[in-house]
Amino acid sequence: MELQKSLLQNIGQCLASAGETVAVAESVTAGFLQFSFSQIDDSSNIFKGGLTVYDKTQKEKVMKLGQDRITGEELVSGEIAEEMALKISEIFDTDWGIGITGYSQPSEFSDFKTFAYFSFAYKGEIILTKILELHPRTEAVNAQLYYTEFLLGCLKCELNKIALQTHVG
Repeated sequence: MELQKSLLQNIGQCLASAGETVAVAESVTAGFLQFSFSQIDDSSNIFKGGLTVYDKTQKEKVMKLGQDRITGEELVSGEIAEEMALKISEIFDTDWGIGITGYSQPSEFSDFKTFAYFSFAYKGEIILTKILELHPRTEAVNAQLYYTEFLLGCLKCELNKIALQTHVG
């Protein structure tokens, strides 16, 4: 799977024309979202940065996620993705924050399933949280690429909704 350059450029144009910025907090995609945003023309005008927080300790220390939300082995949930989206937007002072956490391959912690939760924060509010489930035999790198591209497609849809509301309102 290869990232669609046109999708990235379209996202970049939407953000630039709205004068908005984005930051990313990712776990399961291991930096691939940050890489993807860096591929947008003039990315430094819209992409302010991101963090890859792969384990519980870093999610607690770096992202300052509440310890009551990360108990035992529970590192993956819609709530965690939402908190990541809100925190990264706050850390980088951006309009948009994206959080994603999940599993790129089956494990005992995922009940031997492959899935990820992702969330978008816009101007301090959660506007979308979804789970994406893949076949458990999906290769890890393909899962990471698929999560990234699916998330970017959803981001484009949300950008279109906001733009439409702005023009209608």
